[in-house]
Amino acid sequence: MKQPAAIHSRLPAEQRRLNLIETAIDLFSRKGFSGTTTKEIAAAAGVTEAIVFRHFATKKDLYTAILERKLKGENVETWMAKAQAFMDQRDDEGLFRFLVSQIIEQCGKESRFERLVLFAALEGQELAVMHAQLATPIARPFIDYIARRQRAGALRKGDPGAILMAIAGLAKFYGAQKYIYRVCESSLSDKAVIDTLMNILMDGLRGKRSKGESK
Repeated sequence: MKQPAAIHSRLPAEQRRLNLIETAIDLFSRKGFSGTTTKEIAAAAGVTEAIVFRHFATKKDLYTAILERKLKGENVETWMAKAQAFMDQRDDEGLFRFLVSQIIEQCGKESRFERLVLFAALEGQELAVMHAQLATPIARPFIDYIARRQRAGALRKGDPGAILMAIAGLAKFYGAQKYIYRVCESSLSDKAVIDTLMNILMDGLRGKRSKGESK
């Protein structure tokens, strides 16, 4: 019966750290930050609480590590490179479709992380603010791109940040309804919903003046 514990003790430090992060994501997403203790995290990971503190001095440090792993990992760089390709081609619809699709996909694949952040916001934790701050560098290229396209006359005037929030908000709402709250009863596929959202978005963003305008 003690063999699993021995196996746990031989895990390399980085693997142990990742295991603790994954365990914490699961618990935080189900019980919230305030409702989860380091003792519970240790028990779920099959280690002692002392080992948790060996890797993370505080519970907040563990939460911060989760945010940094999700927002600063290799996938983010790949994701931004794909977005940049659309920007380089001045493909407005392609860029916004990519953004909407990725947000919805994130809600489906990373529903635990989405619930974790939602818990932090509902609890009034400063951790929710940390999440927004870490996401700011990702949003900035999109805001700058929208501003450039507005100056070129391709998109309607308006605060670029507000426009980005509107685009992301539509996708986030649908993704949350379907994958987090699970109250979306629509028989439509994600692709069908995305097509509908894009028709609404592009009609609104281009306006009468820029329809049919060349890139």
